Amino acid sequence: MHDHSGHFLTRAGLKVKLVGRNLEDLRPLLKPYSVQLIEDGDNTTPDLVISHGGDGSLLGAEREYPGIPKFPLRDRRNNPKCPRHEEPTLLKQLFKGELPGDALPKLVATTQAGERLSGLNDIVVSREVHLGAIRTRLYENGRLLRAQVIADGVVFCTAFGSTGYFQSITRGNFQRGIGIAFSNSMDGDSFTILPENAVIELELLRGPASLVADNNPCILPLADGARLSLRLARQRTLVFGLEAFRCQDCYLLRRNGVH
Repeated sequence: MHDHSGHFLTRAGLKVKLVGRNLEDLRPLLKPYSVQLIEDGDNTTPDLVISHGGDGSLLGAEREYPGIPKFPLRDRRNNPKCPRHEEPTLLKQLFKGELPGDALPKLVATTQAGERLSGLNDIVVSREVHLGAIRTRLYENGRLLRAQVIADGVVFCTAFGSTGYFQSITRGNFQRGIGIAFSNSMDGDSFTILPENAVIELELLRGPASLVADNNPCILPLADGARLSLRLARQRTLVFGLEAFRCQDCYLLRRNGVH
């Protein structure tokens, strides 16, 4: 079990894997630190994965190295930084054990056939044919939650992922639990938030639909009558520096096209 304080990051010879884009910009910034970089083709398990890019790079890093502590760092070519979050400053704080860590849960969806998809952000059931909506029925811990929802799609998300697709639908986010948002629902009811221990079952009354998770290229088709079980996984992933990664000052620079 890793210490959420990040004390293990001060250890000499820390094994670090870099993933994402523009890694040639990141490598020189790591030279002052006594870390061991794991190169492609080396099957050594890293102590820490640094994702360099945006949100998608972090999601891809978790998919490739599930459960291993992460440090998401936005790349400067696409993401301008406010003065508090320059790369050298954040790396110095990281390897001094000064950046707090957050233990993030993942959502897991399991089909009747035993196929599984997991998402740090969200899992989405969306219509496959754009000429009509899908119809779904939802259960919470075996109890009927929604008899029928007619919508373009259903989004299941973690609190961490609630600032993404969930927020674009509901114009809000949440801090704890599992969120369910309905895209363009016929009844106008756009969301539900359930406890973290909820076990959710979705029945596809009318499809066809597709099941996707985060930015995973794997897409699972769902036919009429398909059932899914969704819940938060027990294992959590320790992620350092989320406050810097989601800094509003940095975001405004990106939104306004500042370089």
